[in-house]
Amino acid sequence: MFSREKAVEYALKWANSRNSNYYDFSYIGGDCTNFISQCMFYGGFKMDYSLYGWYYNSLNSRAPSWTGVNEFWNYAINNNGNLGVKLKPCNLNEVEKADIIQLFNGVRYYHNLIVTEVYPEIKVCAHDINAKNLPLRFYNFTSLRCGKILPY
Repeated sequence: MFSREKAVEYALKWANSRNSNYYDFSYIGGDCTNFISQCMFYGGFKMDYSLYGWYYNSLNSRAPSWTGVNEFWNYAINNNGNLGVKLKPCNLNEVEKADIIQLFNGVRYYHNLIVTEVYPEIKVCAHDINAKNLPLRFYNFTSLRCGKILPY
Protein backbone atom coordinates (compact mmCIF):
# COMPACT_ATOMS: atom_id res chain seq x y z
CA MET A 1 0.00 0.00 0.00
CA PHE A 2 1.39 3.39 -1.00
CA SER A 3 1.60 6.04 1.73
CA ARG A 4 1.70 9.66 0.62
CA GLU A 5 2.84 10.58 4.13
CA LYS A 6 5.85 8.24 4.00
CA ALA A 7 6.87 9.50 0.54
CA VAL A 8 6.73 13.11 1.74
CA GLU A 9 8.54 12.20 4.97
CA TYR A 10 11.38 10.73 2.90
CA ALA A 11 11.46 13.76 0.61
CA LEU A 12 11.74 16.16 3.54
CA LYS A 13 14.42 14.04 5.22
CA TRP A 14 16.67 13.73 2.15
CA ALA A 15 15.96 16.96 0.21
CA ASN A 16 19.22 18.60 1.30
CA SER A 17 21.44 15.52 1.37
CA ARG A 18 21.91 12.12 -0.27
CA ASN A 19 21.02 8.65 0.98
CA SER A 20 24.24 6.62 0.68
CA ASN A 21 22.23 3.53 -0.32
CA TYR A 22 21.83 5.13 -3.76
CA TYR A 23 24.32 6.50 -6.27
CA ASP A 24 24.30 10.30 -6.57
CA PHE A 25 23.61 11.10 -10.24
CA SER A 26 24.11 14.87 -9.77
CA TYR A 27 27.21 14.96 -11.96
CA ILE A 28 26.11 12.51 -14.64
CA GLY A 29 22.81 13.91 -15.85
CA GLY A 30 21.05 14.87 -12.63
CA ASP A 31 19.70 13.28 -9.48
CA CYS A 32 16.12 14.59 -9.53
CA THR A 33 14.43 11.44 -10.84
CA ASN A 34 16.59 9.16 -8.71
CA PHE A 35 15.39 11.17 -5.70
CA ILE A 36 11.73 10.99 -6.80
CA SER A 37 12.05 7.22 -7.33
CA GLN A 38 13.49 6.85 -3.83
CA CYS A 39 10.52 8.79 -2.44
CA MET A 40 8.09 6.56 -4.33
CA PHE A 41 9.88 3.42 -3.15
CA TYR A 42 9.93 4.60 0.47
CA GLY A 43 6.24 5.46 0.11
CA GLY A 44 5.50 1.83 -0.68
CA PHE A 45 5.71 1.18 -4.41
CA LYS A 46 7.51 -2.11 -5.11
CA MET A 47 10.30 -2.37 -7.64
CA ASP A 48 9.32 -3.77 -11.02
CA TYR A 49 12.06 -5.99 -12.47
CA SER A 50 10.28 -6.57 -15.77
CA LEU A 51 12.03 -5.80 -19.06
CA TYR A 52 10.84 -2.17 -19.11
CA GLY A 53 10.38 -1.87 -15.36
CA TRP A 54 11.27 0.48 -12.55
CA TYR A 55 14.06 -0.67 -10.22
CA TYR A 56 17.42 0.16 -8.69
CA ASN A 57 20.13 -2.16 -7.40
CA SER A 58 23.22 -0.08 -8.19
CA LEU A 59 24.65 2.42 -10.67
CA ASN A 60 25.02 -0.36 -13.23
CA SER A 61 21.86 -2.30 -12.36
CA ARG A 62 18.87 -0.01 -12.69
CA ALA A 63 15.99 0.70 -15.02
CA PRO A 64 16.10 3.88 -17.14
CA SER A 65 12.76 4.82 -15.54
CA TRP A 66 14.43 5.02 -12.11
CA THR A 67 16.68 7.92 -13.15
CA GLY A 68 15.37 9.48 -16.39
CA VAL A 69 12.76 12.25 -16.34
CA ASN A 70 10.85 11.18 -19.46
CA GLU A 71 11.48 7.48 -18.90
CA PHE A 72 9.96 7.79 -15.40
CA TRP A 73 6.88 9.56 -16.78
CA ASN A 74 6.38 7.14 -19.67
CA TYR A 75 6.76 4.14 -17.39
CA ALA A 76 4.48 5.47 -14.63
CA ILE A 77 1.71 6.68 -16.99
CA ASN A 78 1.67 3.41 -18.94
CA ASN A 79 2.17 1.01 -16.02
CA ASN A 80 -0.84 -1.26 -15.67
CA GLY A 81 0.82 -3.94 -13.54
CA ASN A 82 0.79 -4.38 -9.78
CA LEU A 83 4.42 -3.33 -9.24
CA GLY A 84 6.22 -0.03 -9.77
CA VAL A 85 5.00 3.55 -9.82
CA LYS A 86 1.60 4.40 -11.30
CA LEU A 87 0.52 7.90 -12.27
CA LYS A 88 -2.30 9.51 -14.18
CA PRO A 89 -2.00 12.96 -15.71
CA CYS A 90 -3.81 15.65 -13.75
CA ASN A 91 -4.10 19.42 -13.57
CA LEU A 92 -2.02 21.51 -11.21
CA ASN A 93 -5.11 22.35 -9.13
CA GLU A 94 -5.65 18.61 -8.53
CA VAL A 95 -2.25 17.73 -7.07
CA GLU A 96 -1.94 16.31 -3.57
CA LYS A 97 1.04 15.66 -1.35
CA ALA A 98 3.42 13.13 -2.94
CA ASP A 99 2.16 13.75 -6.48
CA ILE A 100 4.75 14.49 -9.17
CA ILE A 101 5.35 17.65 -11.18
CA GLN A 102 7.64 17.73 -14.20
CA LEU A 103 8.97 21.02 -15.60
CA PHE A 104 9.33 21.86 -19.30
CA ASN A 105 11.93 24.37 -20.51
CA GLY A 106 10.60 24.93 -24.02
CA VAL A 107 12.58 22.01 -25.45
CA ARG A 108 12.06 19.05 -23.11
CA TYR A 109 10.81 17.96 -19.73
CA TYR A 110 13.93 18.29 -17.65
CA HIS A 111 13.09 18.18 -13.95
CA ASN A 112 11.08 16.05 -11.49
CA LEU A 113 9.57 17.46 -8.28
CA ILE A 114 7.56 15.86 -5.48
CA VAL A 115 4.72 17.87 -3.95
CA THR A 116 5.13 18.30 -0.19
CA GLU A 117 2.46 20.94 0.50
CA VAL A 118 -0.56 22.21 -1.43
CA TYR A 119 -2.02 24.92 0.81
CA PRO A 120 -1.72 27.88 0.89
CA GLU A 121 0.58 27.28 -2.10
CA ILE A 122 2.23 24.32 -3.78
CA LYS A 123 5.63 23.49 -2.32
CA VAL A 124 8.03 20.85 -3.54
CA CYS A 125 11.22 18.96 -2.79
CA ALA A 126 13.84 18.08 -5.38
CA HIS A 127 17.47 17.19 -6.02
CA ASP A 128 20.09 18.60 -8.40
CA ILE A 129 19.70 22.03 -6.89
CA ASN A 130 18.45 20.86 -3.51
CA ALA A 131 14.98 22.12 -2.67
CA LYS A 132 13.11 21.49 0.56
CA ASN A 133 9.54 22.79 0.65
CA LEU A 134 10.36 25.33 -2.05
CA PRO A 135 7.34 27.15 -3.48
CA LEU A 136 6.73 26.03 -7.06
CA ARG A 137 6.53 29.69 -8.12
CA PHE A 138 10.30 30.02 -7.58
CA TYR A 139 11.03 27.71 -10.53
CA ASN A 140 11.57 29.07 -14.03
CA PHE A 141 9.80 26.91 -16.63
CA THR A 142 7.79 27.20 -19.83
CA SER A 143 5.10 24.70 -18.82
CA LEU A 144 4.62 21.67 -16.62
CA ARG A 145 2.81 18.38 -16.34
CA CYS A 146 1.46 16.79 -13.20
CA GLY A 147 1.06 13.15 -12.26
CA LYS A 148 -1.34 11.92 -9.63
CA ILE A 149 -0.25 8.84 -7.69
CA LEU A 150 -2.44 5.80 -8.33
CA PRO A 151 -2.00 3.34 -5.47
CA TYR A 152 -2.65 -0.34 -6.12
